[in-house]
Amino acid sequence: MSQSGAFCKSEEKLGVMMEKKIQILVAAHKKVSMPSQAMYTPIQVGAALSAKRFDGFIQDNTGREISSKNPYFNELTALYWARYNSDADIIGLVHYRRFFSFSKQKDSDKILDESAIRALLSKKSVIVPKKRRYWIESSESHYRHAHHGVALDVLRKVIAIKQPDYLTAYDHNMSRTWAHMFNMFIMPRTEYDAYVDWLFEILFAVEQKIQSDVVNWDIYEKRVYGFLSERLLDVWLEKNHISYTEVPVVFMEKQNWLLKGGKFLARKIGFGRQI
Repeated sequence: MSQSGAFCKSEEKLGVMMEKKIQILVAAHKKVSMPSQAMYTPIQVGAALSAKRFDGFIQDNTGREISSKNPYFNELTALYWARYNSDADIIGLVHYRRFFSFSKQKDSDKILDESAIRALLSKKSVIVPKKRRYWIESSESHYRHAHHGVALDVLRKVIAIKQPDYLTAYDHNMSRTWAHMFNMFIMPRTEYDAYVDWLFEILFAVEQKIQSDVVNWDIYEKRVYGFLSERLLDVWLEKNHISYTEVPVVFMEKQNWLLKGGKFLARKIGFGRQI
């Protein structure tokens, strides 16, 4: 295809993209300031477990929902809510303290805006965060050092039974030294529905097998299905040959790098959760 032909095709795709309704869910469990852009929709996750209601937020316990599972599925309850209750053509998920942005400034006015999203999706199918690189360990070893390994063992068995065509892609991604984390992405409705259906079929099956163990874990480790899903997005993208573009993530709150570094070293010298 000539350069002029490719340009015209790109312009045509961008024109179609301009007609699509975008909804970016901002998952939050507390009342915080939100971006002023209309496409960013604050959603109170775990609303079924709280008597509080945040002004200007939608709640994840309306319509078809799994809000009460929030302590275990974390921001995924927002993901599930949107699958059955959002009418948007393009759906994304970010966090109240993590947003896509090409700026390093902690400024909600500089996060990814509507025109940028439309332009990016006219070229690639999905927007994901920049890769998180582990450098000295694989995605699998990183998980086992940080969390209960039994969940990872069960996850692989479930994929082998329920989605065997994905097993090679799963093993490949778990051996990599990088991953797209945070359960953050923006994608068209068709891809969104397909991904969410696939994801929850797997996670609900894992839940059935380990829920009796999970109830005895601490509050952090109870969020196991959210941790597992961070390892699954790349599996789905790779197996289905979905193109993506990476956008940096800006953290709106101050990072305690000393604490993070200490926890990392503790895991590496053997005090992690390898069971």
